[in-house]
Amino acid sequence: MEENASAFDVFELNMSNDVLGFLKETSTWTYFLSILGFIGIGLMVIFGLLFSTILGSMTDANPYEQVGFNTGYLGLIYVAMALLYFFPVYYLYNFSRKMKTALRMKNNDDFSAAFSNLKSHYKFVGILTIVIISLYVLLFFFALIGASAF
Repeated sequence: MEENASAFDVFELNMSNDVLGFLKETSTWTYFLSILGFIGIGLMVIFGLLFSTILGSMTDANPYEQVGFNTGYLGLIYVAMALLYFFPVYYLYNFSRKMKTALRMKNNDDFSAAFSNLKSHYKFVGILTIVIISLYVLLFFFALIGASAF
């Protein structure tokens, strides 16, 4: 019987020391950027809760009071954005951590897991970009419809 082997099963990749150096440097920079991302997420949560508390207590300066909207909810948008931003930063952090371990210990499982996290990072960012562009297009068409009504 003949085994069904995909092209990836028989493909062997030999990496030069230059490529390994590039991966090590990349993992260092992605680690730095992921730490900055976690700091940014923490600040977004703190400021979002702070804005929510401050704006929620200012009932006399609420321009949207007549429509029943409390401006304290605006701070929660920052918290929601921080939650959304957490996942790509977490994937980037995992990539850098796994890549450093894979290069230090010469472990193929960690090497594979590192690139799996990098794939997840870019997939999340790509899908988020598509969603945001779609929202912009929808808002543009609603703005055109609203402007033509006047």
